[in-house]
Amino acid sequence: MSKAMEPNSKSRKESILIKYATFSRLLVLFLTLMWRSFLQPYDTSAALNPPCLHHRDEVVAEDSPPPLLLANSSVSRTLENSVVWDSVYFLRITECGGYEYEQTYAFLPLLPFFISLLSRTVFAPLVPLIGLRAVMVLSGYVVTNVAFVFAALYLFRVSVIILKDTEASFRASLIFCFNPASIFYSSIYSESLYALFSIGGVYHLLSGTSNVAVLWFALSGCARSNGILNAGYICFQTMHRAYEAFSLKRRLCLSVQVFVTGFIRCVCICLPFVAFQAYGYYNICHGHKLDELRPWCKGKVPLLYNFIQSHYWGVGFLRYFQFKQLPNFLLASPILSLALCSIVSYVKTRPELFLSLGFQATEKEKRSSARLYSLKDVLEPDVIITSSNEVREP
Repeated sequence: MSKAMEPNSKSRKESILIKYATFSRLLVLFLTLMWRSFLQPYDTSAALNPPCLHHRDEVVAEDSPPPLLLANSSVSRTLENSVVWDSVYFLRITECGGYEYEQTYAFLPLLPFFISLLSRTVFAPLVPLIGLRAVMVLSGYVVTNVAFVFAALYLFRVSVIILKDTEASFRASLIFCFNPASIFYSSIYSESLYALFSIGGVYHLLSGTSNVAVLWFALSGCARSNGILNAGYICFQTMHRAYEAFSLKRRLCLSVQVFVTGFIRCVCICLPFVAFQAYGYYNICHGHKLDELRPWCKGKVPLLYNFIQSHYWGVGFLRYFQFKQLPNFLLASPILSLALCSIVSYVKTRPELFLSLGFQATEKEKRSSARLYSLKDVLEPDVIITSSNEVREP
């Protein structure tokens, strides 16, 4: 085992990375608060907080104590004023205990679930001091920032498995901690949870625990709709394993078994998003007359998410490519250029590997991602691979 792959070195790097990741989140939060004190926020959604629909018909007696939803203090005001853009929707879903309006179904339930869980358990004693809404905001910040720290840790572990280089893996994870999109990972957005469960799923897949990976990928689909794309990892694994079973080992039954297992795993990954679409269809379309139905309810495939993105936010294929969006493209051009150059460099280095979808990988390259290619955990499901690719029994 090389010095770069020594367990002590890896553990030490993990400890340092956790410190850097935590520092990066504190730095982003500090800069956010500082700039908010100097500049007027572009989005003023924080001031909009009408009562929940199921509360509007409730009459509160004049002599009854005020609800604990809001509290007049500098801490609560600071927290509540930080709720802007998508954070408004996530907090609204948490606060009202469900989805009230059609457009809110664009925001999946995993983040509101964790916010509600924390605000009613760990941070519940703070409710009398700063109010329930401020506690929910605080819970949201804790969830997203803690999730980011663990996402950075899993990125390091995945990189160690693939690169076989602790130093390079550490540098890559460090760049992730200070990436240009850091504000989204520290706000009450779903990016951090999605990154955690997506990267964590890849780690478990490469470690040989495919069923655990499927669970993590499914949870990523509970955070963001593009979590269903993580089924692509299972499709890639299934494709190569079926090829090995049929073409190399000449075992047709094993090939069929691999295909069926892969299909079931992909279904499990997509199931949370599909179930959420069915939930929206039931709440909005079920029980209404034909002339009262929303347009998407009448579709052959009544997909709520696509309709919301198009109708309320103008999101669609190539619809973002407008002249008025030029400043945003210029803002993103450095990181887009870096990503494009990296892809081009990889393709030039190994064009045959890229074009063959990995079928022309060398034995060394296959070993670096052994669990994507090997049939070992199909034939021997109790074998687990460590981050240094050492096979061991659990």
